[in-house]
Amino acid sequence: MNDTVLNAERLDNQAYMAAVDLGSNSFHMVIARVVDGDIQLLHREKQKVQLAEGLNEQLVLSEEAIERGLMVLAQFADTLKPFAPQSVRVIATYTLRRAKNTATFLRRAKTVFPFPIEVISGQEEARFIYQGVAHFEHFSGRRLVIDIGGGSTEFAIGEGLQPLRLSSRNMGCVSYGMQHFPQGRISEKRFSRAILQAEQELEPIVSSFRAAGWQQAVGTSGTVKTIRDIIVGLGFSTNALELAHLMALKAHLVEQENSYQLDLPGLTDDRKLLLCSGLAILIAAFNLLQIEQMVYTDAALREGVLYEMSDRLQHLDIRENSVASMQRRYDVDMTQAERVSQTALTLFSQVREQWQLTDEDATLLGWAATLYEVGLHINSSGVQKHSAYILQNANLPGFNQEQQQLIATLVRFHRRKIRADEIPAFSLYQLPQVIYLLVLLRIAVLLNQKRRNDLLPELIATGSSQSLQLHLPADWLAQQTLLTADLQLEQKALKKIAFMLDCPGLSEVIPA
Repeated sequence: MNDTVLNAERLDNQAYMAAVDLGSNSFHMVIARVVDGDIQLLHREKQKVQLAEGLNEQLVLSEEAIERGLMVLAQFADTLKPFAPQSVRVIATYTLRRAKNTATFLRRAKTVFPFPIEVISGQEEARFIYQGVAHFEHFSGRRLVIDIGGGSTEFAIGEGLQPLRLSSRNMGCVSYGMQHFPQGRISEKRFSRAILQAEQELEPIVSSFRAAGWQQAVGTSGTVKTIRDIIVGLGFSTNALELAHLMALKAHLVEQENSYQLDLPGLTDDRKLLLCSGLAILIAAFNLLQIEQMVYTDAALREGVLYEMSDRLQHLDIRENSVASMQRRYDVDMTQAERVSQTALTLFSQVREQWQLTDEDATLLGWAATLYEVGLHINSSGVQKHSAYILQNANLPGFNQEQQQLIATLVRFHRRKIRADEIPAFSLYQLPQVIYLLVLLRIAVLLNQKRRNDLLPELIATGSSQSLQLHLPADWLAQQTLLTADLQLEQKALKKIAFMLDCPGLSEVIPA
């Protein structure tokens, strides 16, 4: 990338952006700019980290793997110095969503890397990969996209820009390499075991994916690219991969006995120990999904992230579609949802400066306010628990794990007792920030419990550290006996989490 651009004090947020992918094998960074509504790639960096290699059977990430990751993040941070935070999106995949000590890694990453790291679900990873391919290369029919990563393999079927099937399977070239081809040892038996395990992992999705069908199969990222380059270099094919080519390569590899001694066209040293495991996974996919041919496309997760960032710059947020879909699916009372949302955001606008809240906080609060009753169809008693469970476990395209968890947490404690010990330890959000949003949602729900549009007076709120002063007209309060009693109960509930709700004149209506 042009040094003049990189040395700029701050890049134009509307033009330049960067996507970082913290994968299980490598960390990648892509810098791009938006030109006439399209994305122009300017700079790429890739560093081998092999996080998945440091994940033990207890799912604990080793200190060595953590150090490797932090070292690369520090290098990326230097490149990204000119970028404003909103121009960079950092996505973490399989290993960091599986590791039990991910919080430790994220906490230490903050000391060397100033940008928030989002851990995403496997479904979300598959969606990003599909979007990257769909935007990169137009295809008029339906297509299957496969991305073999270090710890997981993602599968997607879609048409145009719309994904129709998404799945992430726990099999990757690093993890399978360690398990089936340790120290680079190759044999027919090792291949058979690896292929069988991959087929077992794929079995649950086979019927659904075959039923959806496709006209084109696409492979993305390093594993498929390496296999394609080797097969073309050996003269097995000129472009598209077929099962016969994969089996011929497998037979050739078995003759070599060890990956360290491989000398093949298109095979780099850092890919030698990953080739056999990646090939075994690809053979299993061809077998079970009955793939006839596969082409390689040089676009994947990072490009998908960039295109979604571009959409958000144009105020097109896929998360809005996900929220709307949930509202329809669970037949949410939208009139009530809008009342609560409007009240919550009215209060938010008055305290955001004192509480140092952001536009993104407002967006998440608004969505929580419109989704807090999704569990009503299960049972009105304990609706907060039912709604939170649905939101925690639903597939919500566009949301990272912590965004989804935050909304579920707000909804879980929107009424009744707040269990502070059950509020998750977030990496992207500070505890006071979570408490502030929770207080606003609780008060908005409380003020709208009669489900009337003509009830509320003008609301005036002021905030300070761990406290909110809510001003309501004394004559209005005097007419709302039940509400004033509920507000007094709310004061007691919030006091238990060291938060003070002050409502002048409340005790005069109903003595505490």
